[in-house]
Amino acid sequence: MYLYAATKNTGKLAELRTLFGAAGWRVETFDRYADVPEGATSYVLNAAAKAAALQRQLRAVGIASATLGDDSGLEVSALGGRPGVLSARYCGTSATWSQRRRALLGELAATGSTDRSARFVCALHYIDPAGRHFHVERDIAGRIAPDEAGTGGFSYDAVFFYDPLGKTFGELSEAQKNGISHRARAVAALVGLVRAAAAAEAPPQPENRLGRGNR
Repeated sequence: MYLYAATKNTGKLAELRTLFGAAGWRVETFDRYADVPEGATSYVLNAAAKAAALQRQLRAVGIASATLGDDSGLEVSALGGRPGVLSARYCGTSATWSQRRRALLGELAATGSTDRSARFVCALHYIDPAGRHFHVERDIAGRIAPDEAGTGGFSYDAVFFYDPLGKTFGELSEAQKNGISHRARAVAALVGLVRAAAAAEAPPQPENRLGRGNR
């Protein structure tokens, strides 16, 4: 089983390949994928728009395949849920992730709030070759660390502290992060959803009576 992912984010793509690979799904990319404008209100709608755009672009060159859109973000309670859906556009589209992390820590400090709770959110939208749509959204709770820690992961991982492991996502190994993250939870939910739909449509199999003896 394979699908095409609508992303140019190398960190996200690596995670998707690992997570879906564990379920026996192969994630491909389309070199000519053209990004679509993203909205500012909904992870689910953004993920759906990406998956649909990629499927149209693939069909235009004669490829009929399942496609996947991923939209994710960091929501900080003391900032009213910001940067949220705009996480990848926080501080402008030309800012680096390092600049965004520093700006986030500075903005949070400026509020004077002691509430550092936050969550990562991931929405996945899958369209199968027949055009059926499936979507899931999952999250993971944590808090914003006082300073950056760790060089692993990408985006806001170095400032997202996960209490059960006592580390930021940037300090976790790839295997540790992929075992608990918002994206891992979303992938597991989506795989289960698609498999359940396929099983419900499968024709009934004849009963296997081998080994039951004569009756």
